[in-house]
Amino acid sequence: MIGPYKLLQKLGEGGMGTVYMAEQEHPIKRRVALKIIKAGMDSARVIARFEQERQALALMDHPNIAKVLDAGTTQDGRPYFVMELVKGIPITKFCDQERLTPKERLELFIPICHAVQHAHQKGIIHRDLKPSNVIIAFYDGKPVPKVIDFGVVKAIEQKLTERTMFTEVGQMVGTLEYMAPEQAELNNLDIDTRADIYALGVILYELLTGGPPFTGHELRSVAFTQMLRMIREVEPQKPSTKLSSSEQLASIAAKRKLEPAKLTKLVSGDLDWIVMKALQEAQSERTRARRYLYVSQLTLAERARQEGQIGRMMQLLRSVIPEGPEQEDLRGFEWYHLWRLH
Repeated sequence: MIGPYKLLQKLGEGGMGTVYMAEQEHPIKRRVALKIIKAGMDSARVIARFEQERQALALMDHPNIAKVLDAGTTQDGRPYFVMELVKGIPITKFCDQERLTPKERLELFIPICHAVQHAHQKGIIHRDLKPSNVIIAFYDGKPVPKVIDFGVVKAIEQKLTERTMFTEVGQMVGTLEYMAPEQAELNNLDIDTRADIYALGVILYELLTGGPPFTGHELRSVAFTQMLRMIREVEPQKPSTKLSSSEQLASIAAKRKLEPAKLTKLVSGDLDWIVMKALQEAQSERTRARRYLYVSQLTLAERARQEGQIGRMMQLLRSVIPEGPEQEDLRGFEWYHLWRLH
């Protein structure tokens, strides 16, 4: 038992904590996910990191982000927190299992963009977005994406814990295949919300092509410094180019209920453009924007969408949206309109 929670089974573990399925009896009966610091890992730095994740989750209230329900400390001084139990599988695995079309995949992807945007509005950067941290669960028989694991979260302009945070120069934060170029600098000084935009671009790339721009095998088959340089400097192939050169194109297309040629054609053009925009090496090139758009520009943009003029639509949207790292991103908004075109 941990507080009022009976541990049922281990769901997973990371470097600092373990997640269990647990059951609460009082005051209400329910099953939850309980995350607790591992025994022997309760150093000042780990506890500070743990508290930061706990507070970040508590700040957010979005249907596509796992909610914090409770928090406490064990008798031996280890902090824990309780979240809603999200039962599901990674978004990429779910989409392939169900043989979802690109349109259906985008329909699941859009709420993820909104969830990440919500986190950014709360001053939270995830820093480790990847398919295994975007789980598809079922609610009332419908698939719902949930963003989980804010274990390497970074706060923007706010303090999430009273404890001193230690972020070491030379410490890698994130997962190689989904890591933005600035994360491979290993100084953690220039990482802002655009790192999450890059990771979203990689996830969309994988949803469309069956894999990330650079596979784990490609990255890990070279020396460490060369691997970091590859992440920082090598421009990814366009999704359509990746597809057309893949020996598995027929299999990839079949999992999307399309003929190989039709899939490549569908991805080329608009989808290529939007993915590559998110994967720009330079942070300044990843489009940034506020969502507060004037009604007149939205009306014109919607008309352009109806006429199939995606470039014109995006030009209209950007005309009233100032750029800058402190602004919200437009990725979810663009992806939403792009999805409606197909």
